[in-house]
Amino acid sequence: MSRLRTLAAATAAFLSVLVGVHAVAQPPAAPRLATTLKPVAAFSRIADRRARSLALFAEVGKVVQHPRCLNCHPATERPTQTEAMHPHMPMVVRGDGGMGAPGLRCIACHHDRNVDSAGVPGNPKWSLAPVEMAWQGRTLGQICQQLKDPARNGGKTMPQMIDHMAHDELVGWGWHPGGKRVPAPGTQAQFGALFKAWADSGAYCPA
Repeated sequence: MSRLRTLAAATAAFLSVLVGVHAVAQPPAAPRLATTLKPVAAFSRIADRRARSLALFAEVGKVVQHPRCLNCHPATERPTQTEAMHPHMPMVVRGDGGMGAPGLRCIACHHDRNVDSAGVPGNPKWSLAPVEMAWQGRTLGQICQQLKDPARNGGKTMPQMIDHMAHDELVGWGWHPGGKRVPAPGTQAQFGALFKAWADSGAYCPA
């Protein structure tokens, strides 16, 4: 009987080690994605202009650092997909104008609207952002500086950037991604208002 007890204890200890190893081997949980945006009025109590501008851009960051944006602003020539930002499957690359390589253009699969039955997103302007607008792997401060730099924001002035964020239909797709995709937080109108308020308050960038 003592041998059976010893064997049972050893087996239990071995299984506990296996469970512990399995737990350690699991990938870390994905960061929780923001689902809402504060209104511009929520920042009106911040008297210091620079502090208010930085707080506004932190709220803007909930969108520009969301997978719905980052997937189309890849760090490499290959876009990513899903909330986990896996490399795009099938294998595709940016190509000329962000429209894919010859023979496998974006529009071969992505059409002018989402096709939920096939799980394929779509928009009339579907393409990757220009390579100079790569955001993945960069800090919020670095992204902020890019947004203000015409050499790295598509040649846009700040008023044009405000209009782009508030009204561009491809930007707007982030709030209507279809399927089981998690949309960007808030609404495009809220995002546009926050971006404008940030610009109007001095367009300060975090360090």
